[in-house]
Amino acid sequence: MKKILVVGLGLIGGSLAMALQGFEDFEVVGAVRSQATFDKAAARQAADRLTFDPAGELPEADVVVLCQDPAGIIAFLDEHRDRFKPGCLIWDVCGVKTAVMEAAKRLPQGVDFIGCHPMAGKEVSGIDNAESTLFRNTHFIVTPGPGATQEHLDLLRRMADWCRFGDVTVTTPERHDQMIAYTSQLMHVIAVSVCDNDELFSCMGFEGGSFRDCTRVAALDPAMWTQLFTLNAPALSGIVAQLEQRIRQYRLAIEAGDQEALRAMLAHASGRKKQINLERVRGDDVRPAF
Repeated sequence: MKKILVVGLGLIGGSLAMALQGFEDFEVVGAVRSQATFDKAAARQAADRLTFDPAGELPEADVVVLCQDPAGIIAFLDEHRDRFKPGCLIWDVCGVKTAVMEAAKRLPQGVDFIGCHPMAGKEVSGIDNAESTLFRNTHFIVTPGPGATQEHLDLLRRMADWCRFGDVTVTTPERHDQMIAYTSQLMHVIAVSVCDNDELFSCMGFEGGSFRDCTRVAALDPAMWTQLFTLNAPALSGIVAQLEQRIRQYRLAIEAGDQEALRAMLAHASGRKKQINLERVRGDDVRPAF
């Protein structure tokens, strides 16, 4: 029997280990660090087998899925670069790709690293909140390295299908990081900025759905998101600067009472949102698979 080693059984790793059970002729082994996570994962049958020793599993692992935070993934690749099984497939779930793909260049020849990013999650973390259905109808982004084999790309696609991802998008690490700075990281910057306001606690009872939607992701993991923001600093700082300029334009129009300017800006943005909603209804947002 072949082996899939999932390193890190938090929300994403735990959900992947659950979702991948029964895939072809693979045994799913979950690697954990703490006894508490081990016990919870065992109670939830999160993997076919659990271990505290991922290094000991690496020489026989045909697929390794790295589900730590960005620094943990980079450190794991450095520390264990010579333990991976020759010809194995390694993929990760990190929200930034350029830095991780750069670290993967130090792996021995014949070890195939393919960067991945499952676009799924919750406001909560940990194995307690993992579920096998987390990835259904979500996007799966893939950033292959220059040495990626078609055999491994095909295997990765079959795993994505087994986990019920809605579609698979192939792109470069640089393009991924640019897009994620806008669609994900900027949204987190906005959410935490709104929650920094002194009115947060006094507004209880006055917040509607728009406020809850805007701030939903603000209850984040500060350590992990500090890593994500700093590892993607060039792309994220640029997109934040663009937002600052647009917000300034709204403020100036509001202060001046310039209804014509406000109406024009609102109509432009509203029209763009309606257009993308229509494209989604038509299915135009489905990306080609590899």
